[in-house]
Amino acid sequence: MEMTSQNTTSKTYTLTSIALMAAVTCVVGPLTIPIGPVPVSLVPLAIFLSVYILGTKKGTLSLLIYLLIGAVGVPVFSGFTGGIGKLAGPTGGYMIGYIFMALIAGWFIHRFYNQVVIQFFGMVLGLAVLYAFGTAWLAYSAEMTFMAALAVGVLPFVIFDLVKIVIAIFLGRTVRKRLSRIGIQ
Repeated sequence: MEMTSQNTTSKTYTLTSIALMAAVTCVVGPLTIPIGPVPVSLVPLAIFLSVYILGTKKGTLSLLIYLLIGAVGVPVFSGFTGGIGKLAGPTGGYMIGYIFMALIAGWFIHRFYNQVVIQFFGMVLGLAVLYAFGTAWLAYSAEMTFMAALAVGVLPFVIFDLVKIVIAIFLGRTVRKRLSRIGIQ
């Protein structure tokens, strides 16, 4: 079976874009501001941008690649850590919650592409699901009440994460428009 040049170019672009967004997430993942058991991270911003630019499936795939890279021990998680133990640790629920956040946010972004307010609320819903996974696991693994885990694992981050959503909407729309103009998207 012969592959056409356009088909090869499309597959190359797809693989390259997924790898590039996984790399972006790997670069920003370790960069955190420690403010307690859960640090401020730029990973949610990278995830929102990934699903905005690549679409739900490809953006989520780039996130899964990031998680696999970290799980095998490459220090791409917060504070330049890696390993499966990090996924099982107190912040592991947030990291697993990223998957659901990407799927939910991506669905809203692409289903309601010209409705920024609905996209915003869809991204907030994805963030809420992330918070639920993370808080439940933090409470369990750190042997604290759900409310105590919510106080240290969510409340300090709400404003930061809302700002990340606004940045992702602005940057994501800008990048997609420019890619579309040059015929890539």
